[in-house]
Amino acid sequence: MKLRVLGCSGGVGSGAHTTAMLLDDDVLIDAGTGVGNLTIEEMIKIDHVLVTHAHLDHVAFIPFLVDTVGSMRAKPIIIHAIPATLDILQKHLFNWYLWPDFTKIPLATMPYMRYEALALNQTICLNQRRITPLPANHTIPAVGYQLDSGQASLVFTGDTTTNDALWIAVNKIENLKYLIIESAFCNRKRDIAQRSRHYCPSLLAEDLKKLERTAEIFITHLKPGEAEITMQEINQCMESYHPRQLENNQLLEF
Repeated sequence: MKLRVLGCSGGVGSGAHTTAMLLDDDVLIDAGTGVGNLTIEEMIKIDHVLVTHAHLDHVAFIPFLVDTVGSMRAKPIIIHAIPATLDILQKHLFNWYLWPDFTKIPLATMPYMRYEALALNQTICLNQRRITPLPANHTIPAVGYQLDSGQASLVFTGDTTTNDALWIAVNKIENLKYLIIESAFCNRKRDIAQRSRHYCPSLLAEDLKKLERTAEIFITHLKPGEAEITMQEINQCMESYHPRQLENNQLLEF
């Protein structure tokens, strides 16, 4: 399995794009503004979008993706998420007011897009790739994902903060290779991080003590203008974990 980072920033501007990652060539993990880095030929190949949660920085380009390539495909793009997230997308995004309901276009029997519900901790298989929604603790219903090739696993936490259930699940993954985890704020904004249920370096350092597995750790969702100071704080308090900043166009194989 190959995971290509299309966007991993907590904002936009100066080349930064919000969260989107391409698994092999047919599965998106979230669909933030990073999807705009794909060519039309690459977008046509996308059969599945796995959504962590419904905030705009993670779903903003689903409407544009479906609108752009829906008519060029022979089958619908499947949007996978937990039921609460699908409900938000149906009520507040694909609702004919903010955007057309592409589960009804061109016909309800032949749509450009359809929904498929996921359940927490229950694995689905997409062409022999095992994908499992993991617990997240955010301001709205949210999950992370374990991507398991059989040889190794990658965990993407999605947006989350202190979350014992996540670490219980991660510590059971015997073939863990990569952990992509967020730190949306620097330490001086710890109060904002707590209110918005994100990590900052001090909160993340406390939680990483619960990790019982060895993994390569990458930090995502850094805010533009704060990335350098946030990574400095992360390296100061988590040096033994050797965390690295996730980068646009990075390719992780597992």
